[in-house]
Amino acid sequence: MEEQLVRLLTDTQSSQEGPRKNAESQLKQQYSNPDFPLVLASIGAHSDIPVNVRQAALLYLKTFVQACWSPQFEEFGGQLYYDDGRKVQVRRALLDIALSGRDERKVQSAASLVVSKIATADFPDEWPDLLPTVLNVVGSGSDVQLRGALKVLGELVEDCFNEEQFFRVARDLVGVVQAVAVNDKRKLILRALAVSVFRSCFDVLEMVMEDHKAAVKSFAEETLSNWIPFFIDALKSPLPAAPPDEADGEEDGAFEFHRGTVALKLQVVKVLMRIRSVFPSTLTLQSQALFSATWQELSNLQSQYYQMYIEDDRQGRLEDADGLPYTLDFLILEELDFMQACLRAPPVRKELEQQLQNQSSVAGSWVTELIKLAVSYAQITIEEEGLWDIDVNVFLSEEANVTANYTPRTACGDLVIKLGEWLTAASVEGLLAYTRTLYSENATWKLKEAALYLLNQLLGDFVDVEKKIGAEAANGYVDFIQHAVQEESVFLKARGYLVAGSLTRTSGNALQPVAATFMEASLHAINHDPSEIVKVACIRALQYYLAALPPAVTLSKQTAIIAALSHFLNSQDFSDLTDSDDLLITVIETLRDAILKDTSTCLTNGGLDLLFTIASQGATNFQIALLVGETFEEIASTISASGSEQYAQLTAKVLPSLMGAFDVASLTEENALANLAAELLAVLADNGTTPMPPGIINAVMPRLNRLLLGSQDEELLKSATAAVKHLLSHDPEQVLGFQDQAGKGGLEVILIIIDRLLNPAVDDNGAAEVGGLAAEVVEKAGSERLGPYLVQLLRAVAARLASATQAAFIQSLILVFARLSLNAAQDVVAFLADVQISGQSGLEVVMSKWLESSVTFAGYDDIRQNVIALTKLYDLHDPRLASILVKGDLLVPKTDRIMTRSRARQQPDQYTSIPAQLKIIKVLVEELLSASSGNRPLTAADAAELDEEDAEDGDDDGEWEDDGHDFLDLGAGVTKAQLMAYGVNVDDGGRGRDDETQTFLLEFFRRQAGEPGFGEVFGALTAEEQGKLRGMSGE
Repeated sequence: MEEQLVRLLTDTQSSQEGPRKNAESQLKQQYSNPDFPLVLASIGAHSDIPVNVRQAALLYLKTFVQACWSPQFEEFGGQLYYDDGRKVQVRRALLDIALSGRDERKVQSAASLVVSKIATADFPDEWPDLLPTVLNVVGSGSDVQLRGALKVLGELVEDCFNEEQFFRVARDLVGVVQAVAVNDKRKLILRALAVSVFRSCFDVLEMVMEDHKAAVKSFAEETLSNWIPFFIDALKSPLPAAPPDEADGEEDGAFEFHRGTVALKLQVVKVLMRIRSVFPSTLTLQSQALFSATWQELSNLQSQYYQMYIEDDRQGRLEDADGLPYTLDFLILEELDFMQACLRAPPVRKELEQQLQNQSSVAGSWVTELIKLAVSYAQITIEEEGLWDIDVNVFLSEEANVTANYTPRTACGDLVIKLGEWLTAASVEGLLAYTRTLYSENATWKLKEAALYLLNQLLGDFVDVEKKIGAEAANGYVDFIQHAVQEESVFLKARGYLVAGSLTRTSGNALQPVAATFMEASLHAINHDPSEIVKVACIRALQYYLAALPPAVTLSKQTAIIAALSHFLNSQDFSDLTDSDDLLITVIETLRDAILKDTSTCLTNGGLDLLFTIASQGATNFQIALLVGETFEEIASTISASGSEQYAQLTAKVLPSLMGAFDVASLTEENALANLAAELLAVLADNGTTPMPPGIINAVMPRLNRLLLGSQDEELLKSATAAVKHLLSHDPEQVLGFQDQAGKGGLEVILIIIDRLLNPAVDDNGAAEVGGLAAEVVEKAGSERLGPYLVQLLRAVAARLASATQAAFIQSLILVFARLSLNAAQDVVAFLADVQISGQSGLEVVMSKWLESSVTFAGYDDIRQNVIALTKLYDLHDPRLASILVKGDLLVPKTDRIMTRSRARQQPDQYTSIPAQLKIIKVLVEELLSASSGNRPLTAADAAELDEEDAEDGDDDGEWEDDGHDFLDLGAGVTKAQLMAYGVNVDDGGRGRDDETQTFLLEFFRRQAGEPGFGEVFGALTAEEQGKLRGMSGE
């Protein structure tokens, strides 16, 4: 059997799909063989078998364990492995592989994974000796055994301990791990692995802290009192010189010592950051010592970092087989982040503030020294130079802070930003003072660029928080900018142009005398500079000028800016632009800013042509498509507001391009350009005039009809349906008077489209706009024109509503009946009562879905129409409505058990059943609250109240200040409003405050309060609803 499994495992790694799939199938058939897991473990232990096959055997054993070992695994397949005797053998064999130290790291690591997976099910009940065995090896095993034991222990800590088990062994576990970490006779890399295991303990502590805060905090303080001196010593220990590059593959000697020292220091910093996030107060007393040690370490490592990465191109961002980072760039990155965290510790701040007060000027203070350190590590590395030279998209993504590549350079930017948030004036002054020093000493271009880069990062934060840089400081940089743009280095030159724009944007009017000259220089560089880096930097800088300079200046340059962008884009190889998303995004953002200065000119100055050119190249990119759509929406709305003649010119300009995209679109394949064209056509139609320009319907309807009857693309169907809806809304006569080539009239064409979209074969998302279209048809064509088709249409809408699941689609279908109910509520009820849908009354189907979904409606107009329609239905007091039972309030189960996913599946939410008439009132009470308390701005009184609460909550005094993270409070009105508005056009208003709807509802409830029988309805509301209604009625 072993030979057979070795062959199958070898085949699973085949590049040929046939043998690979066949091997995987045969392996799965072995699940019923009781010897299968034992043989896999045996293969994993067999030193004569290739390492890759042994590793595959152990990883496949992990898959088997998840599928068959215990029902508690989510992957459990139902076929339980019952043989307890063989289970003991499997456990013993795996632990022997993991702890023996005889095997390759890959095999050891794979065995550790399987051990931890089994332990989640069997430890401690079926495997009581697991932890004692592992801890014994950690305490007394050889180095080769220790590595495997630490890997197993790390997996156990991460995956296997519950709070009771962890606390029972925590002191022994931490003590054994600490003994390894501080033992100078152990290999440095193993000591680093021990610190990594210790760091994992804080994940467990954090999870249980809420229920056992006092015990956890006491344990943490006791434990850390022993560890922190070791951490400080580790930070202070010197880092040996970097070995030569050719030594990077050796296992012993200088390379091993350097790698181990970096890994240990790095894990120490990582655990300090973890402690700081979970138990900040425990580090407060040591924060000054930690800050000083980190600063000294970073100061000492400057020359080594410079030699390895700024001057040379040594490989960075490396981890070993155990996932431990060991290169210097990783260490610098962690220490810069920790230094930034230390700056928020009150003792550190107090000491630094005192030092600053004792200085006569910032120039010679610690602020300047810190900035000097940041500039040193913010220099462009050789690797970055090479990447940016090859691809300007990488440069732009770094510049726009949209890259996931977090480097020491970006960490230095964050450090200076944090410093600026704390000491704004001193940070600007210190950075300016050091920049002057660099230029007076004729420093390298990389140092000059780094100083200007940090200024750029600081100014970017100023924009975010609406700060301004002082006029004196801004003018102090003018000479440096002028020098930078004349430099030979393209990166320094590009930085000069970017800083000029940033300073203009953040200095008020201070640079107005020279800002226009700077903008002119950027335009000139776009057209004439040979460097792509400089050109794209200038394109980005133009955004800053367009935002900051007065309209008199920017409007006069609008045509020149558009021409420069067009010239730049025309100079590019269009075949390369498909992979140049960041470049296209930068161009379109600048183009958007230029066009929106005066949209009336874009029809003649090339702005709209360039917008559509970019759209044709970048339609597959979501952000580009979004920017194009937003820009075009602004163009269409402003031009439409100017009058029908200007709107007609716009349609004449853009229709050929849009229709061309439709003509080449395939109905069987997704086409991003056709999707974007449909979206833009919907925008154009939405902003249309009444009547629409002559001929537009005849131009677009045949193409829209073709797409809507043949395409399977959901987004295309949605946009195309919206376009037809808007065309019908603005010009029903021209739409209904349309005839296709077969002689079908516009009404028949639209009814056929609606019939297709209401077919369950079309996905909810693709049909999301059909309800709006159907409502427009009913409203604009009228019952006389529709004749017998009206009943068929409404029956089809009701039937599709029964199976609809997506919120937006449900809303659009319900609004068909809601809009009809505004003027004919009794007819709607009568019609639905006579309709049968899958054996149920149409009235029951529609009202159940309607009342269940109303609170998720989005958009001011839709919510208002829905509210009014529901009041009309309620005022009928129709017994047919009262007899329908719908979903009421949630029944909360009385249990103190944690609701896991599996329990939630077994115990789905349950609700009360209440009459539809009562549910209408409950929905309207909820809508009254939404309309009155949506996105309310924070008032001065609110702010004062929050300040008082903060002052009262003083138990964190003396602890580090935590970062303010954005978070979702699902109980807050603003969050609900945001959630309701998600995916809906912003103009619809989501669920913000709506005074008109609130006034209507208040009047409705005041009127109902005087009606006989309403007291009984009021008594059926929950206490919370009654209280809210009383509070609202008192306004």
